[in-house]
Amino acid sequence: MLNRRQLISASTAAAGCLAFGAAARSANAAPWKGQVDVRGTVGRLKRLGELDLQSQQDFLTSFRAYTNNDLRMAAAKRADEICAKLGMDPKAPIPYETAAKLFEKDPIVTSYVRAWVSNQNQTWGTIQEYFHKHADMYLNEMDAADKQGPGSLELNPTMDVPAYTKHEIHLQPGGYTGDEFAGYINFYGVNNFYAGLNFQDEAQRAIVAAVIPPKDGKVKRILDLGCATGRLTFALKERFPDAEVWGIDVGAPMVRFAHVRGLDLGSDVHFAQRLAEDTKFPDGHFDMVVSYILFHEVQASAAKKIAAEAYRVLRGGGTFYPVDFPTGRQAPAMTPYTGFSQWWDHRWNNEVWAMNYRSLNFADEMAKVGFTVDENIPQARRSHGKLLGIKA
Repeated sequence: MLNRRQLISASTAAAGCLAFGAAARSANAAPWKGQVDVRGTVGRLKRLGELDLQSQQDFLTSFRAYTNNDLRMAAAKRADEICAKLGMDPKAPIPYETAAKLFEKDPIVTSYVRAWVSNQNQTWGTIQEYFHKHADMYLNEMDAADKQGPGSLELNPTMDVPAYTKHEIHLQPGGYTGDEFAGYINFYGVNNFYAGLNFQDEAQRAIVAAVIPPKDGKVKRILDLGCATGRLTFALKERFPDAEVWGIDVGAPMVRFAHVRGLDLGSDVHFAQRLAEDTKFPDGHFDMVVSYILFHEVQASAAKKIAAEAYRVLRGGGTFYPVDFPTGRQAPAMTPYTGFSQWWDHRWNNEVWAMNYRSLNFADEMAKVGFTVDENIPQARRSHGKLLGIKA
């Protein structure tokens, strides 16, 4: 049965963020021409425009937390029981194809998967419906923001958007490129992804706190690759306020929303619709290049090109700090249940390129393009890899 305390945890967390978030907001934040602010803000989080929608999201976020914990634990326990019944070691590595066949018809394991996927679909669908219903208001907001500062926005409507970027990653309708409101949808939907623990960008700010700058301490320019809605980009600017900070993403709707939020926060950050593998920046332009959960969302061939591009745009002594799933020497042993988990995430959560990326040793790929790679750095986020690339 659902625990009533779990069901109210998300809304309680959102309300409890007020004091923390108010201190985190930029002192420069102020209403701007064309801003839409229907229900005010909680700290640095602008509330959704309808109370009913917010209530739905609070429930779905709490149900996500329940799914991530109680249901996931029940599925893992059941998987171990199935292995034991078959005389298998539940900790012995097996191919993920074999793991998928072991558990894909078990009602307990698949109930967890079904709950997770249905929650995700409901989250995206209800948010998308709201922004489409109020399309004129939010299109006007983006139009008004496009040419305002602080910060700047560059769009490239004639860009040849690669086919591999058009998938509906995480089941988000339209993906990052195919819906004009992809940025709004992603921003509010991702609050559900973090199960109520990232209303104030806590995850991205913690990652940025762990970012390792160049040894000489000079940080004049920073690039966030695959910035999405800019959460990491803003956190970089907050840690390095004197730096010129850029966030680029292939999705025009993503960077348009990121710029809208930059105005909300009063953050002097620059966003551009560009490819991570072809940034258009000059050689040696940046002191730091950072990314968060970018590389498992692109083809392995693109991941290699992006690593080479990061090397090109860094100056000598500059640092590359990619945070993503652990691969190669850092990847944990593949047990039957973890193999199944990776498979269903790929198959049912539309993580099209994740298995492709996991097959790489990304540290070695970084070394091939010229980086000196350090894999013995502190972990920026639990269950993620530890990689620092330094350009000689």
